[in-house]
Amino acid sequence: MAHNTTQLKTVRLSTPVGDAALAGLTLGTVVYIDGLIMTGRERVYQRLLADGIAPPDDLARIANINFHCSPAASVNADGSYNIGAVTATASFRFAQWLPQWFELSGCRLIIGKGGMSEAHYRDIFVPVKAVYLTTVGYGTGALLGRGITGVEAVHWLDELGIAQAMWVLKVENFGPLLVESDLAGDSLFESHNRAINAKIEKAYEGLKPPALSRYGETDDKTRELI
Repeated sequence: MAHNTTQLKTVRLSTPVGDAALAGLTLGTVVYIDGLIMTGRERVYQRLLADGIAPPDDLARIANINFHCSPAASVNADGSYNIGAVTATASFRFAQWLPQWFELSGCRLIIGKGGMSEAHYRDIFVPVKAVYLTTVGYGTGALLGRGITGVEAVHWLDELGIAQAMWVLKVENFGPLLVESDLAGDSLFESHNRAINAKIEKAYEGLKPPALSRYGETDDKTRELI
């Protein structure tokens, strides 16, 4: 029996992540991170970018990695924090904020779930030399939580709540994450979608057309009714 011996490229990044490290991130590379990362999603963006509230610290000094996520956090008896798991959230919902966010924060890496469109990568990420990393599948929150070694700081916890506050996390061997976009703005997901779509009709050759009865149903794989 033939075995697949293909090995995924794996890299370990230290923060802040510099130009040389980013240039070496090719699509599909498995990434682990050491150092500091900060969380920030719509309520943080609203606060900083729309409401004009000053950042709690020099964001570029804190970390140049922004994780779109919801931590599962609790407070210990001594006032320290424990994060047992951290679950990524879909980044495409925050695209409207990212041009301003990159300018304000100096961020170079976004971590999230599901990726964004190649148009977003081309128009928003490429000009600032930023890259997108995606979490691997669902149910990996506890696995990622093992890579969190402590909480450097948490900002606006009372105002925004656990999920929406800005957490500055100490991480070690944090991952696995996949390179979904590179510095050229190419997308791992969209490149594979194109390859699959180019061959999908052949898979249905010789079969009768499906019987469509409900409004909006189509067998055109490129169309979707929402």
